[in-house]
Amino acid sequence: MTTATRRPAGLQVVPSLLSADLARLGACLDAACKAGAAWVSVDVMDGHFVPNISFGPDLVRLIKRRTGLFVDAHLMVSNPEEAASFFVAAGADMVVLHLEACRDPRAALRRLRKAGVLAGLAIKPRTPAARLLPLLGEVDLALVMTVEPGFAGAKFLEPMLAKVRTLRRVIDAEGLDCGLQVDGGINAVTIAAAAAAGADSFVAGSAVFGAKDIGAAFRALSGKAKISFNHKT
Repeated sequence: MTTATRRPAGLQVVPSLLSADLARLGACLDAACKAGAAWVSVDVMDGHFVPNISFGPDLVRLIKRRTGLFVDAHLMVSNPEEAASFFVAAGADMVVLHLEACRDPRAALRRLRKAGVLAGLAIKPRTPAARLLPLLGEVDLALVMTVEPGFAGAKFLEPMLAKVRTLRRVIDAEGLDCGLQVDGGINAVTIAAAAAAGADSFVAGSAVFGAKDIGAAFRALSGKAKISFNHKT
């Protein structure tokens, strides 16, 4: 892992701003911070790699100016190697690339770490975990998409838990300093299943920002994850 920054320690519920009320974004961020969130995720979509268009680097700048949160930029774009530099410049603490979109994932990950940010690698539901295994030593975070990416509120794909278990076994067996994250369809039920499978961070959008009480929802999810996780950290 690069020494420039570190992932927040322990199990982490990571609010996804894709599900936040953008008219009240500041209030949503403040509520997440007050609830104990240490990390937020900015989903970056280009309308090509996934069928939606979302945020750019200016949102990362806004969050870093307003808060002390750890911010990851999850690049669901067709040109992640080129786009990454804009999010590094904006102050992202970690940039997550999609394996499927990278021409040379190993080189792209090394460039990120050389730039002083953490490097993550994500796989879509149809991509086998085996494609990610040879790269685990190069990443600070392995991300398993538990929905087809592109839109908030999609249903959790339970078969993806087999990938989580596979990755957890290898991470633990090789003693890797690599986080294991799930993203998509996370709620009070699915977060428990993902934690039991070995995930240690959980991107949650609607389950946090769609709740009447953001703080209570965040704390409830965190509690469910802690009860269910029984792996090394």
